[in-house]
Order: sequence, then C-alpha cells, then structure tokens
Amino acid sequence: MTAGPQNKAIRVAVVGCGEFGRNHARVYKEIEGAELVGVFDRDAARAATFASEFGGRALSSLEELRGKVDAASVAVPTIAHAEVGCRLLEQGIDVLVEKPMAATLAEADKLVEAARRHSRILQIGHVERFNPAVLAVEPILNRPLFFEVHRLGVFTPRSLDVDVIYDLMIHDLDILLALVGEPVTEVKAVGIPVLTDKVDIAHARLEFEGGAVANVTASRVSTERVRKVRFFQQHEYISLDYARRDALRVRVNRPGPEPDFGFEKLASPAVEPLHAELEAFLDAVRTRKPPKTNGESGRASLELAVRVMKSIQEHAERVQLTDSSRAPRPAAPPQKEDK
Repeated sequence: MTAGPQNKAIRVAVVGCGEFGRNHARVYKEIEGAELVGVFDRDAARAATFASEFGGRALSSLEELRGKVDAASVAVPTIAHAEVGCRLLEQGIDVLVEKPMAATLAEADKLVEAARRHSRILQIGHVERFNPAVLAVEPILNRPLFFEVHRLGVFTPRSLDVDVIYDLMIHDLDILLALVGEPVTEVKAVGIPVLTDKVDIAHARLEFEGGAVANVTASRVSTERVRKVRFFQQHEYISLDYARRDALRVRVNRPGPEPDFGFEKLASPAVEPLHAELEAFLDAVRTRKPPKTNGESGRASLELAVRVMKSIQEHAERVQLTDSSRAPRPAAPPQKEDK
C-alpha cells in the first residue's frame, strides 16, 4: 500500500481499546485529514462500545484491516506489541506502537526489521518528545552536561504489572538520549518495591560518552505529582515542566561577586503532546519521511531501560536484601494488561 494524494484523508485504525487506545481515537477524530475507519480489541463488546463512541467499524480480526486502512495505532498490552505490529506491517500498514515498543530487545528488532522489509513507517509512542517544553529547548541546546530529572506520581492501580522503569522512567531515558545525542557509558541504579511486587520507585545515575551526567528519579508512590527536568550547560540553567508544558531559561549575563542573571520563558507551541505526536505520524505516512521517534530510537530507549533494571537487580544482590519477597526480581518482559 502506498501513500495516497496529499489532500486525501488517511484511513486509520486503533488496535487496543483501553485507556491509551481511547486517547488515540479521540485525537484522530480531531485531526483534519484523518479518518478513523476501524477499531479492534480482543474484547468484542469493548470494541463495539468504542466504535459507537468514536466511529468506525468494530472489527473481528486484524486481517479485516488489510486493504482498508493506511495506518494504525497499536495500544495493546506490551507483550503483544511485536506480534500485532509485525502483522500490521506485513499487511502494508504504517504503524505507531505505544511505548515501550516491545517486551524484549529481540522483539523490538523484529519490529524494526518488519518495517524495513515491507518499507513501512514505524513510529514509537514516546509522546514526551512532542511536549511543548521539550520542543522549546531543542533549538537552544549547547552541550548540556548535567541533568536532574524527576517523574513522580501518586499511587494508582494502572500499570502495576510493570516496573516503574518501563512505565514512567523510560519517557525520560528517551528524552535524555535525544537531548544529549551520545551513548550511555555507565549506569548505576537502585530501586525497590513499595506497594507492589514490582519496582515502584527507582533512581538511576547515567554517564554519557562525552561526559554529561544525569540523575533520574521515577516513582509511582509519591505524595505529589512532579514531571520536571533541570539541566545545565555553559552559563545557563534550563528548567522544563512537562505538566505545565513550559520551559524557563536562566542565563548568567555577568558572572562574578555581583552577578547579573537573565530570565526567559521559552516560546512553546500551545499543543497537546498526543495531538502533535499523531500529526507527526500522519505526516510521516504522507511524506514517507522517517519519524523522529522511529524504531531505532525506540529500541535505544528500551535497551537503556533494560540496563537500568539490570543495575537495580545487581544492587539488590550487593546489599543482600533480607526480605526476598521485596527484592527486585530478575529481568522480565514488561506486560501491561490494558493500555
């Protein structure tokens, strides 16, 4: 299947009718030039309810998408990302797969290879790349050398079958790889279960090839909701707030015992990150240009998350946690039951 004329509506489908899929369907309905023609879920009743709310047909199988859609969002449980994504790519459908892109690195490789083999667009749903705060700082990057990152949330029953590294921290790992643009040479991490049998709070220290250092904290058992990145580069301090979708730049205009500082709120687009993400996906479908959150970048983020989890397990072994039921378990594929 090839991209149609530039002014022709792109036929889209949503596979997976959970929370993530609901948001994708909502935004597709808002985007001019997108036509939501079908939805699919293993739960036929849920798919029917979904279709009645957002439009399109409730399909009984993935095969029904063949020849009927140009692009699809995959918002099924993570363990099924590779299977579903590859089946759609093999049908000639361009695919956006929610994060993390796969349950294992081997499955991530299968997705990347399937997209290459069938000449299809593969975009990974790292939505924070499209946050206005991130878009605002990208033009002013000047070799940042130190990052402090906090992604804290209150306890909710969502996504408790995955460690917080794959659920929350992976957003910031992806952003750091994009902002620094260098490989990570060292990972030191610690994490513990608190309210579940998974890692609920974790801290990682990353060192990049060029010398940049990042301290990254993620928690889903905090008393407040924080989504912030602070970083330093020569004569500048930058603060991003994902929740407020804004960024502040503080410059040292005059150093010394009586310094002079300049404060600047960076211009940022007034756009919902998911809306910007899906617009970018549809643009890639039209133009056939690789998306910035492509399969290779999604794999790099997953690989770094796996390294963080491995370091957490190694730390638990070193400190010899006495309660084995509370210690992090050996690495297991992230498996979300309902996105």
